Amino acid sequence: MSFKTVVRSLRTLSYVGSYKKIRDRPYKFYCAAILGTGYIAYSQMKRNKAEMKEIIQLKNYMAEPITPLSQLEKNQDDMKTQMELLIMRIQAEFCRALEKEEDQEAKFKVDRWTRKEGGGGITCVLQDGRVFEKAGVNISVVHGKLPPAAVQQMRSRGKNLQSSELPFFAAGVSAVIHPRNPMVPTIHFNYRYFEVQDKDGVQWWFGGGTDLTPYYLNEEDAVHFHLTLKHACDEHDPSYYPKFKKWCDDYFTITHRGERRGVGGIFFDDVDYPSQKEAFNFVTSCAEAVIPSYMPLVQRHKDDAYGYHERQWQLLRRGRYVEFNLIYDRGTKFGLHTPEARYESILMSLPLNAKWEYMHEPKQNSPEEKLMKVLKEPRDWLNIERNQRATA
Repeated sequence: MSFKTVVRSLRTLSYVGSYKKIRDRPYKFYCAAILGTGYIAYSQMKRNKAEMKEIIQLKNYMAEPITPLSQLEKNQDDMKTQMELLIMRIQAEFCRALEKEEDQEAKFKVDRWTRKEGGGGITCVLQDGRVFEKAGVNISVVHGKLPPAAVQQMRSRGKNLQSSELPFFAAGVSAVIHPRNPMVPTIHFNYRYFEVQDKDGVQWWFGGGTDLTPYYLNEEDAVHFHLTLKHACDEHDPSYYPKFKKWCDDYFTITHRGERRGVGGIFFDDVDYPSQKEAFNFVTSCAEAVIPSYMPLVQRHKDDAYGYHERQWQLLRRGRYVEFNLIYDRGTKFGLHTPEARYESILMSLPLNAKWEYMHEPKQNSPEEKLMKVLKEPRDWLNIERNQRATA
C-alpha cells in the first residue's frame, strides 16, 4: 500500500470518527460541523493544488514534461495528465535505482525529443556500465491521427473503430534492462494509456506488463518476482494475477522457436474496466512494483562469478530476445507504424551485443538445458493451480 493511500485511509477514518462524535450532539454542533467541513474541503483543495505544483517540479524528473506545465496544472483531473505524471515519476525512480547500482560510475544519457505531428518523449539510455551493459527507460506522450495500419491492428484485437484515420492520444513508459553479468536477468516492463476519438466518442484503455528473462534459472528469483507482481494485482482483484500471468506466458512466445522469451510475469491489454480511475490505480500499483520485483535480483547477483561459456550463452539468448521484439512485439509494430516515429527510441529495447549460432542445442542436464525446459513449458511459480485443485 502506498504512502498516499495510507494517508487517505487515515483521513477517512478521522472523518468517520468525527461524525460519530457529533451525531448525538445539539443542533449548534451540526452547524459547526458543516462550517468545519467546508473549511476542510477548501483547505484540502488548496493543498491539492500545492501538491500538484510540487509533483511537476522539474527536479523530480529526468527532463521537462512533454506537455507544457501550464496545461498540466489546468487539467489536473484529466486522465491524460495523470498518466503523464505517473510515467514521468516511474521513469525517474527506476533510472535512479539503476544508477545507484553502478556506484556512480555510469549515468543515463537523457534525450528529450519532440514529434512534429504532436507530443514527444524522453529517452534515457545507459550503456557500457559495470553492471548494466545497456539499460533503456523511455516515456512517450504523443497525439495525432492513427494511420490505417495502426487502426487495422487495433481492429484485429476487437476494437470497434469506424474510420480509417482517427485522432488519438497515447502515453506510456517502457524499459528494457540488459545486465552485463549473465546471472542477472533481463527485465522488461511497459505501462500505457490510449485514447481514440471516433464518431461514437472517446474510447480509452490501459495496457502493459512486466516480465523477466533470465539466462540461468534461479527458482528463488522467479518466485520472488512473481510474488511481488501478485501482491500488486491482488490489491485490486485476486483474479488479475492468474489471468494476466497466463496472458504473459502466451504473449511472449517465440512461435517459430516453440519457446517463451523468459519466465513470464504479467501482461494485459485493452483494460477499460471496472472504471477509468480504478484501472489507473491498478496500472499505478503494477508500475510501482517494478523496483521491488527486480532490484533485489540485481543486488543479489551482480557480482556473481561467470566465464566465457556463460557469456556466450547470454549472447545466444539475447538473439532470441531480438527475434521476438522485431517479429512479434505489438508495441514495436505500433511504433513503427506511427507517422514521425522516433526509431532510435523504438529500437532501444535491442541489446548492445547478441549472437546467433546455427542449430545450437544445449548439453543434456546442463544449466542451460534446465532453463530451456522452463521456456518450453511455463511453470506455475506460486503453485496457484495446485492449491486450487487441492482446495477443490
